[in-house]
Amino acid sequence: MEARVAALDWPRIEGELAAQGWATTGALLSADECADLAALYDRTGLFRSRVVMARHGFGQGEYQYFAYPLPDPVAGLRRVFYPRLAPIAGRWARALGEARTYPETLEAFTARCRDAGQTRPTPLLLRYGPGDYNCLHQDLYGELVFPLQAAVLLDEPGVDFEGGEFVLVEQRPRQQSRPMVAPLRRGEAVIFAVNQRPAQGARGMYRLALRHGVSRLRSGRRHTLGVIFHDAA
Repeated sequence: MEARVAALDWPRIEGELAAQGWATTGALLSADECADLAALYDRTGLFRSRVVMARHGFGQGEYQYFAYPLPDPVAGLRRVFYPRLAPIAGRWARALGEARTYPETLEAFTARCRDAGQTRPTPLLLRYGPGDYNCLHQDLYGELVFPLQAAVLLDEPGVDFEGGEFVLVEQRPRQQSRPMVAPLRRGEAVIFAVNQRPAQGARGMYRLALRHGVSRLRSGRRHTLGVIFHDAA
């Protein structure tokens, strides 16, 4: 997995993150790897909690947060993505005038989370069926936030499900919000801003807020692996 992540077109990814707050990776996981990850959903012992979205007004469908220790494929993705994203996170912080820094390794960042009282793992599996959707939201779980996250689509659009597009909305100061759809295939990840990203304006850098969600499924079943790097309080 480390070699596959290293081989991604990181200059393109960083450029698209700077321009729009999200970027797709291209093919990352095989069909078999996706099926194996989706099958974890029914192994309830792997998870610390299950959320039925309709009960909380989050949408329809459900998701489960993994417990520590994370399954190897999930832990591996989290571990190898982090050092590629940490330098980008650092550049974003400096552009926004923040003193916040990000260590080179996930282990060091996770230690910071523990020191901040954030000890619950946040990687999750989401499952959608016909009519399900996920309202626009941000994955903020405490004061310490890593500004980028990833989502990997585990089913094939047009084959396993219809609808269910990954949607992002950029909230722009004194302008109407901009909707965007990230086109994903099975085994592809989208990397995106958790909360805010820097943007260049006529008077310097400013902040743009993003929220993300999933449009309503028309048919089939859709699974997604969410890879979030900060733990929850």
